[in-house]
Amino acid sequence: MKLPPFEYEAPTTVEEAIDLLAEHLDEASVLAGGQSLIPLLALRLARPEVLIDINGIAELSGVSATDGGVAIGAMTREYVAEESKVIADTVPLLAAALPLIGHEAIRSRGTIGGSLAHADAAAELPAVARALDAEFVVRGPSGMRVILAAQWFEGYLTTSRRPDELLVEVRFPTARPGTGVSFQEVARRHGDFAIVGLAVSLVLSGGVISDARLAFAGVSDVPVRAAAAEDLLAGERPSAELFDEAARLATGDIDPPADLHGSSDYRKTVAATIVRRGLRAAAGNALERQ
Repeated sequence: MKLPPFEYEAPTTVEEAIDLLAEHLDEASVLAGGQSLIPLLALRLARPEVLIDINGIAELSGVSATDGGVAIGAMTREYVAEESKVIADTVPLLAAALPLIGHEAIRSRGTIGGSLAHADAAAELPAVARALDAEFVVRGPSGMRVILAAQWFEGYLTTSRRPDELLVEVRFPTARPGTGVSFQEVARRHGDFAIVGLAVSLVLSGGVISDARLAFAGVSDVPVRAAAAEDLLAGERPSAELFDEAARLATGDIDPPADLHGSSDYRKTVAATIVRRGLRAAAGNALERQ
C-alpha cells in the first residue's frame, strides 16, 4: 500500500530537527528506523503533514559508558546495541531482551529511541526501561530535560515528550554486582509481539535478594511494574514457595486486555507462569555472576 502524501524534511543536526518540530508541532512525525511508523502510514493510522527524517543526524547514534550507567543515542540501531560489549557487560537485562525484538531485519533498521518513543506496551524495550528506571533525555527549544521511565509512558503509544521535543538519548544504570536477569515472553511465533512479556532483575547479596525488579509487557497500555511482588522478594532467600507467592501478588492487580490472541484470564495465567519462570532464571543467573 502506498504511503499518504506528506512534506519530507531531512535535517542533519539536532538543532534543525528541533526547529522543524517547533514549527510543525502535532502535524509532524519523526522517522527513525521506520519499523513502526511506516506500517502506520501505509495503513493510514498515522497521517502527518510533515515527516522529519532524523537518519542523517550522526550525533544521535552511539553507545558510551558513563559514570554509573550507559548512554545510548536515540538513533542507535538495535543490532548495534545487541552486539555492544559495553551493554552486555553493564546492562545485562537490556542485552537479554534485544535478541527477542522482531527479526534480524527489523533490528538492523529499528532504533533504541524509536521503539521507546513509539511506546508500544507489548514491546520489549519499554518493559526493560521501566524495570531499570531508565532516563529519557529530550531536547527542545527550551533546552534539555530528563524524564524518568515512570513518567515517560503515559498511555498506549503515548509518551510525555512534547511535540516540539526530540528524544536524543536513553540512559540505563549499570547493574550491581550479584545481579541476575531474565527476559521472558510468550508469543505465537518468534518475532511476534509478546502476548505477555516480563523483564526481571534480581540482586543477590549473601544469598538474599537485596533488590528485585519486575516489569510486564502486554498486560496494560503501559509497561507495568509488579511493586507488590518486588516488596515481597526484597530481603528473602530465593525459593519455589517465595516465587509462587510473588507470582500471585504480581498478577493480582493486573487486568490484561483481551483480543484474538487470548482472553484476559489467559494472559493472567501466562503472566503468573512467566513470573515464576523468570525469577528462577534470574536467581540462577545471579548465582553464576557471584
